[in-house]
This record gives sequence, C-alpha cells and structure tokens, in this order.
Amino acid sequence: MNELSKAATASEGEQKVWNASFINVFIMNIFQMMGLFMMNALVPTFAEHLGATAAIVGMVTSMFAVTALGVRPIVGPSTSYFSNNHLLAAASVITILAFICYGLADSIAMIMVGRLLHGVGMGFVAPVSIAMASNVLPSRKLASGLGIFSLGQAIATAIGPAVGLELVHHYGYQITFFIGAVIMGIVFVLSMRLKTDTPTRKAGFKIRLKDIIAGEVVVPATMMFFLAGAYSCINSFILIYGAAAGVREIGLFFTSYALFLFVSRPFSGKLADRYGVDKALIPGIIIFALSFLMISYSDTLPMFLLAGAVSAFGYGICQPSVQTLCIQLVSKERRGVAGNTTFIGVDTGYLIAPTVAGIIVTFVQSHGGTELTGYAVMFRVMTIPIVLALVIFLWKRREIVSSIKEAE
Repeated sequence: MNELSKAATASEGEQKVWNASFINVFIMNIFQMMGLFMMNALVPTFAEHLGATAAIVGMVTSMFAVTALGVRPIVGPSTSYFSNNHLLAAASVITILAFICYGLADSIAMIMVGRLLHGVGMGFVAPVSIAMASNVLPSRKLASGLGIFSLGQAIATAIGPAVGLELVHHYGYQITFFIGAVIMGIVFVLSMRLKTDTPTRKAGFKIRLKDIIAGEVVVPATMMFFLAGAYSCINSFILIYGAAAGVREIGLFFTSYALFLFVSRPFSGKLADRYGVDKALIPGIIIFALSFLMISYSDTLPMFLLAGAVSAFGYGICQPSVQTLCIQLVSKERRGVAGNTTFIGVDTGYLIAPTVAGIIVTFVQSHGGTELTGYAVMFRVMTIPIVLALVIFLWKRREIVSSIKEAE
C-alpha cells in the first residue's frame, strides 16, 4: 500500500479532512489556480491593449475552452490508465508552454495559440485534482472537504489577478506572463513529488464513451454549463467594465470576491453535510443571480466590492455543491470520469458564454449605447442562464436525491 492509500485509510478511521495527502494536493491546487486566475484576468486586458473589440476579447477568452473541451474524450480514460501525478506533471508542462506563448505574443493570433495550449493543460488538471482530493477525504466529510479544497481557488482569486495587475504595472505584460510560467514550473516539481496509485491495467488504452461521460452526472454537468458560463463573463469583462465606469482600483473586485469565498466555501460544505447538498444549492443559485444584477448597476468601487462579495457567496456555494453531487452520484472508481463530465459542462460554458457576452456588448454599442451601457446590459442578460440552472435543478431534484441514496 503506497503513501496516498495509507493516508486515505487513516483519514477514514480518524475522519480528518486535513490529512497529509490532502494538504499536499491542496497546496498544489493553489499554485495551479494561481496561474489560471492570473491569466484569466490579464489575457482579456492584454487583447484589448492590442486593439481587440469586446467581441474579439470574448472570442479570445473562450478559445481556452475549445481545447479544454476537445481533450475531454481522453481525460476520463487517462485517469483510469495513467497515474494522476504523471498526468498533472504533463499538464503542467503544456501550461508552461502556453504562458511562454503569452509572453512572446505581439498579435491576437499568438494569444489564441496560448489560450488553446492553456486549455489542453487545464483540461487535465481540474478533473484530476478533484479526483485526487476526493480520494483522500473521509466519505462522511466529502462535501465539507471539497469545499475546503476549493479554497485554493479563493486564495488564487485573491492573489492572482491583483499580483498580475501589479506586475504588469511595474514590468509589463510579457515579463508577467513569464513569471506565470515559473509558477507553473513549481506545480510541475510538486506533481513529480506526489505519489498516487497506479491504475490496474486490464487492457490497452481505450477511449470508450463510459470513460468519457458518466451518465449519472449529466444533469449536474448541464447546470455547471449555465453557472460556469455566467461566471466566466465576470472573469472576462469585469476589469474592462470597471475601467469604463471610471473605477481605477477595479482589481480589488477579485480581492473582495476571494475574501468572501473563504466564508462561503466552508460554510456551504458544512451546510451540505448537515442538511443535504440540494438544500444548500437553491439559495446559492439565487444569490449568484442577484450578484449579476448588482454588478450591472455598479458604478463606484464600494458597489463593485459589494457585488463581488455577493457573487462569491453565491458561486462559492454553487460550484462545490454541484461538484459534490457529481462525486456522490458515482462509485469511487468513477470519480475521475464524473469530474471529467462535470468539466465538459464547465468548458462548454466557458466556450460559449464569453463570446455571446461580447457580441451583446458590441450589439448595444453599435445601436447607440455607450461602452458602459453595453456591459451593464450584458451582465443583466447573463442572469438568464443562472435561472435556467435553477429550473433544471428543481425539475430533477427528487431524482438526484434518490440516486444519491441508492449510491451510498
């Protein structure tokens, strides 16, 4: 029995979330998300710096999801054939190459190449990391454990965009992108030091539908398509929108968002463990929709900070809750496939929503609206997919709860 297996067994007996293996995966996730959120914040502003319109900015942002979605057919089977630490190491190398492309870019086309490479890397990182975290958590504290695990995203959200903007201010975009490559180099080193179980290979590497998509989690994955798609519009356009409103310190939006993620993530996990994930998810979706209306009416820094806090509380409940549903609906052996299915929904949302949002902004401007009005209208329209996610969940709620009980 290797180190991770021993830690997982011990954690089941002691019911500890913060076991040694979980801490290792948690730290790694912080560095991964740090690089991701630096780029998510800087790439749209860099594209605008190079002369891109709002529609082109949305397209550049969504290119990330093209390859992230494209590699999904091999991510699920890979988790059943290769060691997770080796998959993470390979993904880190690809992401480093993406950051180098950003650093060398002097055109929109080169940025797109970087986004495509970045999508390949993160297409593997996200589902593999969640599977690794869930495998070393005690089953009775799965929801709270995954809520804590997702705090890595909160830390990265607080640090990544703010640090990235400060580095750009002092050193320019290119040097900042190369620093991001160094951060991902740290992830590569950490991933090679991790020890994970080697899957039992009963046959050669095969790509089968059941290893790509877990049919049990199609409904939660569809919900994530709408929720993550709306969320991606915040990452893509909030800095540009804030600048259009004359808010100089708009980067603090991410700081406010991250601070409240620290509250919402553990809170939502404990709430879900005690009362059920379904009871935590409904208010989370409603709060998340409300935050978009608040963003659309924001024109001062305090208003943006409040909107960021509400957004964090809403999405901070939604994301880990839906991920927990996906893990609960499948057996332990299929958690990697379940995570892959969930991120098919996420990637598709990331692919479509920013492009649609950019088109909405450009349409409003072309019909006499100001840049500020265009973004305000777009954020209001983006409440529609969030409401659709809620409708789907209410429609399938009983079926999902029943399936979870059967899987236990």
